[in-house]
Amino acid sequence: MELIRTVKPLFTVLQQCAALRCLQLRHCSNAANRNVSSRQSRTRVDRFKIQLSSGPSLQDFIRGVPVDGSHAADGDASDTQEYLEYLCEDMDLGNSRKVCFETYGCQMNVNDTEIAWSILQRKGYLRTVDINEADVVLLVTCSIREKAEQTIWNRLQQLTAMKRKRLKTHTPMKIGILGCMAERLKTELLEQEKLVDVLAGPDAYRDLPRLLTLADGGHQASNVLLSLEETYADIMPVHHSPQGYSAFVSIMRGCDNMCSYCIVPFTRGRERSRPVSSILEEVRLLSDQGVKEVTLLGQNVNSYRDTSEEQFCGTELTQLSRGFKTIYRTKQGGLRFSDLLDRVSRINPDMRIRFTSPHPKDFPDEVLQLIAERANICNQIHLPAQSGSNQVLNAMRRGYTRDAYLDLVKNIRKIIPEVSLSSDFISGFCGETEEDHQQTLSLIREVGYNVGFLFAYSMRKKTHAYHRLQDDVPAELKRQRLEECISVFREEAAKVNAALIGSTQLVLVEGESKRSFQDLCGRTDGNMRVIFPKENAESNMALISAGDYVLVKILSANSQSLRGRVLSHSSLRGRVKH
Repeated sequence: MELIRTVKPLFTVLQQCAALRCLQLRHCSNAANRNVSSRQSRTRVDRFKIQLSSGPSLQDFIRGVPVDGSHAADGDASDTQEYLEYLCEDMDLGNSRKVCFETYGCQMNVNDTEIAWSILQRKGYLRTVDINEADVVLLVTCSIREKAEQTIWNRLQQLTAMKRKRLKTHTPMKIGILGCMAERLKTELLEQEKLVDVLAGPDAYRDLPRLLTLADGGHQASNVLLSLEETYADIMPVHHSPQGYSAFVSIMRGCDNMCSYCIVPFTRGRERSRPVSSILEEVRLLSDQGVKEVTLLGQNVNSYRDTSEEQFCGTELTQLSRGFKTIYRTKQGGLRFSDLLDRVSRINPDMRIRFTSPHPKDFPDEVLQLIAERANICNQIHLPAQSGSNQVLNAMRRGYTRDAYLDLVKNIRKIIPEVSLSSDFISGFCGETEEDHQQTLSLIREVGYNVGFLFAYSMRKKTHAYHRLQDDVPAELKRQRLEECISVFREEAAKVNAALIGSTQLVLVEGESKRSFQDLCGRTDGNMRVIFPKENAESNMALISAGDYVLVKILSANSQSLRGRVLSHSSLRGRVKH
């Protein structure tokens, strides 16, 4: 019994340390602010070492030799708590190790990178863009299509070869997979291929310091649990945009739509919205830093519904676009997307506001009217159609028909006459016939989009289509149909853009054109790329820099960009929407 009483405080230390670790993960933003001087740290460690050295040894357990329990029993409880807190705080520190991020996929992954970096930066990690000097390489991944995943597999092979070479001369390099691919392929990544040291799903970034500490000890570490609550509302992302004038702000995570082809609900979980107060705080901070364009992000961004405060939780039912439906029960209460958009747009009238990626079902008139009224909310709407065939739309579980979609397009153009539309289309979905494909081509022609994102269908495990449908369109036919869709899309986009020749567009300057150092480039309110000569700009006015607003006369156009000449500097404040 004496032996048990002696070692009991040590077990208590470990239990309390585990509890403190959980508390620390919940409140990492507060814990990161605590600082302990090096002298105090050494003192606490010395005390702990003394208590360990004077406690029972392994031989005591084996021989059953009585031990004097006075060392532990008489110790100062405050001393125990001090070294306990010190150990729990320091066990996950980065100690100036360098981490390199590689980001693949959508804008949400860019934002996830900024969140993960914010968490690691607080723990003492340094960031590098040079992979050769990195101690940790983290790939922020995408699982939306097979090609995206294959890109990651190829990159992992390259990094593993680099890691083997590093073992001979440097500190071993750790490789981590973050995001959707970590959740979807955890077994293959850890157990079968054994190419990574750390896996962290989209809702587990707070756990990264602990996971990396375990990896340093020679263990594979993973956390891919999905959350019903995690929004990282208390984590202020470290924005690392090379331009500096634009930023992404995540407002919600996950998706409840359960489209039959989509893996997102299974890799990012159910919908949950970030509290409006946290979003407004981040946007104000970005405005103070001189950011000129903010894009609000979410897997279904316009289904935003903040229920974090009791005053928001009324009984009003969510209003959908006319003719649209969902597979889930109508939600009620909460601060809606139109409310958030209203508040965000008021922060800085000279800062553009965009949002992506929306679902067509969540465009009630109040959202459209707000876009039409506010000069700083861009006249650009992404309206993913996916197909022009009712049969395919039904198989996709999109919740609308072709006619309902076209009615929405008409309503949008009625309320926002100068709107620019973009869309997503999938070629070769399960059961798609030639007639279905022709209906998609006719929809593209009828709507007339400025920008499009078109892909061949790639079946994903876990999805409704994987379990219930047959991927029966041959790969070569998918490719052929995709090429036809792209061709028609470009033809129509060229016509839409040609209509802008002779107009004057307000352009937010991004910097030098990638194709010519003699040109500058930027984007219109409708998200169209505009290229204009640098010489013409500099001869007529003060130097133009990235982040400036300028008026550009459009002189020519093609399906992908506009060309023009600068008329003058400008701003959003003097702009009037018609």
